[in-house]
Amino acid sequence: MTFPRTWRDAEKARRRRPRPVTDAPAEIPDSKVGQVDFLLRRCGALDLIDAELAGRPGPGGLPVRTVLVGVLLALHYHASANLADACRVLLDQLSPTARAWLNVPEIEPDDPWARNAFCQRVYRSFDRLTTALDPARTDRRRRLPLADATVHAAAWEGDDAEHVRRRDLLQQISNRLVLVTVRLAHRRGLFKGWQGDVGADTTAFPAWHHPQSDRRGLASVEITAGWHFSGGSTEGVFGHSATLLAAVSRRHPANHPAAGTRVSRHPQLILGAVLDSPGKRVGPNAVHTLQALVPLGLPVGLLAADRAYTDQTTEHFQLHVRRLGYQLALDYKQDQRGIQGSHLGAALVDGTLTCPLMPENLANATTGIDDKTVRDPDETLRQRLAAREPYFLKRKQGPDRHGTVRLQCPAAGPSPSVTCPRFNRAHRPQAGPPTVVDLTSARSTAAHLAAKPSIQIAPAERLQPPPTKDLPRICRKPTITVRPGDLGKLDKLRQDRPYLGPAWRDVYKPMRAHNEAVNGRAKGHHINIADPKKRLAHGRVAQTILLALMILMINLRTIQDWLRTTSPELTATNAIEDYDGLTPAPADFNGLPPPPD
Repeated sequence: MTFPRTWRDAEKARRRRPRPVTDAPAEIPDSKVGQVDFLLRRCGALDLIDAELAGRPGPGGLPVRTVLVGVLLALHYHASANLADACRVLLDQLSPTARAWLNVPEIEPDDPWARNAFCQRVYRSFDRLTTALDPARTDRRRRLPLADATVHAAAWEGDDAEHVRRRDLLQQISNRLVLVTVRLAHRRGLFKGWQGDVGADTTAFPAWHHPQSDRRGLASVEITAGWHFSGGSTEGVFGHSATLLAAVSRRHPANHPAAGTRVSRHPQLILGAVLDSPGKRVGPNAVHTLQALVPLGLPVGLLAADRAYTDQTTEHFQLHVRRLGYQLALDYKQDQRGIQGSHLGAALVDGTLTCPLMPENLANATTGIDDKTVRDPDETLRQRLAAREPYFLKRKQGPDRHGTVRLQCPAAGPSPSVTCPRFNRAHRPQAGPPTVVDLTSARSTAAHLAAKPSIQIAPAERLQPPPTKDLPRICRKPTITVRPGDLGKLDKLRQDRPYLGPAWRDVYKPMRAHNEAVNGRAKGHHINIADPKKRLAHGRVAQTILLALMILMINLRTIQDWLRTTSPELTATNAIEDYDGLTPAPADFNGLPPPPD
């Protein structure tokens, strides 16, 4: 047997052995430190924080900027938002240049007292921030009696001016942290072609602490936490609920050359996040995140949401969403399907206004069907859904920027979709000139009025027609104007695509799938917002800030992966003055510059 020459030489073989992994932590490149520091400065959250902390007594301590940069770096390299990991990053993994940027002192690695003192400074700085933003500061190291915890939890619900101001300030800080990557990606042109489609979802945000104990009369350390129940689940998760909005895309329709593919190619970023108690303000939280997008100048398109948002009252969700210019794609519970009500004589069937004389078997096609049938409809249901289409009110105009639409009777206009004796008697349309129909052309034959479905009216109405004034409004005047909120309580069920139809499936299914994909990425193996062990800080203020920081890094990672796979040429930044923070900071002939102000 012949051995390789390297094996014959023991010295060469020793040199080629794998070297053991060193215990020393890897040094973080200054470019990455400069990048996260730039993003933190650019978002504007530090301005709000510094203004809030300016008048507080006592020494300034370690800058909050240093702590937040440490948390961001810990998230990127260790997938953790714990302050202990941020301390290790600041102490052991920064170069002298980066230490100077962040005002981190030089500490000997074998000096435990100095290291412990620095860690205490980090904890005190973060505690100073959370105390200033907390509407009702409590002892977050022990479980309070239920009566005391109820008083403090009420500060998150009440209308006291100072409590409201602090809650709003906390949410503003969270919005700026989340939206900095969205704003810079939009400025770079990564949302080119995106039509403004948004998916809204509320997901569980588990807490590390035990729930309240009625037997012992003790509340949880997280006094505003509760039980979050996902759709179709009977087991709750104790913690908070996180409302997340994602940039999603619809599908091209069947008659499009690119049928079945996404309309736009863009990074699926998280556009907003709100942390709240489970089951509270589900609709208003989504509206708040949509309103925060308005100053960015992003396009406005469709909004797809699950049944949790369909259950919201009109004043809490649908009214404001439509006034912002969004169209809705919704799903229903089993008892909400079918005929839902009426407006100005038009029947509301599965969220769409229709002719009041739609055949009963078509109007009730979805009444009582279960969720399994909705996901995979049989051929009979598909045929009935297709037969509904001619009876839908036709969109004549809109929606405008206020969400107002004008709808028309299906028997009216130059291209009616049905023939209606009631309409002909009430309006007496003028007969057009005789036309020749090419019976060999399927298109010409289908377009002729005789081929349209005919509205069936009751025999009593045929024999003794009622006065025109007694007819429903849609029959007397074939055009109606529908504004957001006009349907009252029923407006929460109205949507802009016929339920379960092809247009609805091309919108709702892919957008919800993209939304769930974003949720899965946020709970992935790198950064997992659902793992409470990775964010051990106590209190809702701390959890809100850590959630915003985690989403910032999730978005940043999404953008970098998208650039590498889609547009590799955009990952390089040539000029420091054009630096946008979406890639690691560039270097010049003097090395890496300090983070730009």
